[in-house]
Amino acid sequence: MSLDEVKGAEPTIGKLVVDAQRDISSLISNEIKLAKSELKVSVKAGGTGIGLFAAAGFMLVLAVIIFSIFLAELIHWNGDGLDRHWAYLIVFVFYVLVAALLGYLGLRSVKKVKGPEKAIAQAKETKTALKRS
Repeated sequence: MSLDEVKGAEPTIGKLVVDAQRDISSLISNEIKLAKSELKVSVKAGGTGIGLFAAAGFMLVLAVIIFSIFLAELIHWNGDGLDRHWAYLIVFVFYVLVAALLGYLGLRSVKKVKGPEKAIAQAKETKTALKRS
C-alpha cells in the first residue's frame, strides 16, 4: 500500500477541523432557530393574556360608570323609578361578571408563558458533548 492510498483513505486534520467547524456552526444555528420558535409561542400567549387583562380593566371602568349612575339615581329616587334602578344594578352586576371572566381567562393565558426549555436543554447537551471531545 502506497502513501498516496493511505492519504486518500483517511481525511486530513485540516479537513476534520473544517468539518467540525461546519457541524458546530450548523448545530448552533439550529439551536437558535429552536429557541426563536419556542419564544414566539410564549410571546403570543403573553400578548393574549395582556389583551384580556386590558379588556377586563375596560369592563371594570364601565362597571364603575354604571355603578355611579346607579348611586346617583338611587339618591334622587322619587319612588317612581324603582324598576329603572334595578335595571342599573343588573347591568352593573353583568359588567362585573364579564370583567371577572376576562380576568380569569387572561390569568390562564399568562400562566402558559414559558422559556425556551427545549433550546436550553439542547444547548446543555451540546456543551456536555463538546466537553467530552
